[in-house]
Amino acid sequence: MMPRISFNCEGTEMPRFDLDVVRRWIVAVAGSFSRSVGELSYLFCNDGKILEVNRQFLQHDYYTDIITFDYSSRRRIAGDMVISLDTVRSNAEMLGKSFDEELMRVVIHGVLHLVGVNDKGPGEREVMEHHEDAALGVLRELLAAAGR
Repeated sequence: MMPRISFNCEGTEMPRFDLDVVRRWIVAVAGSFSRSVGELSYLFCNDGKILEVNRQFLQHDYYTDIITFDYSSRRRIAGDMVISLDTVRSNAEMLGKSFDEELMRVVIHGVLHLVGVNDKGPGEREVMEHHEDAALGVLRELLAAAGR
């Protein structure tokens, strides 16, 4: 089955990035964890929408950059990811990073959750950041190969 990776937006404009390169990147990162990619759906939204999703599905009353719903089975990842571009933007500013880099970090963060990388327990945040950094290196290589 070919991976189906879709990108949609609600209440915000679609961020600009090379969809084909990002799809290949996601497949490559999943493959590095011996996983294949089934159906992944990204919804880019604003803070209001992600707060609504967080309250409705997780009973959390706060803003976040990404919420990942995992529908994976065996070695095939699948899921829905809701990303607040407002929170991505404010986090990028707070961290002194570019919006584009922070957005790609969040995009792959959801995939890393789907392959089994956690970030809530002791020491797990550092492991997640290590995998995010490695994945961003792969993206840079793909963009360079595509002449971007």
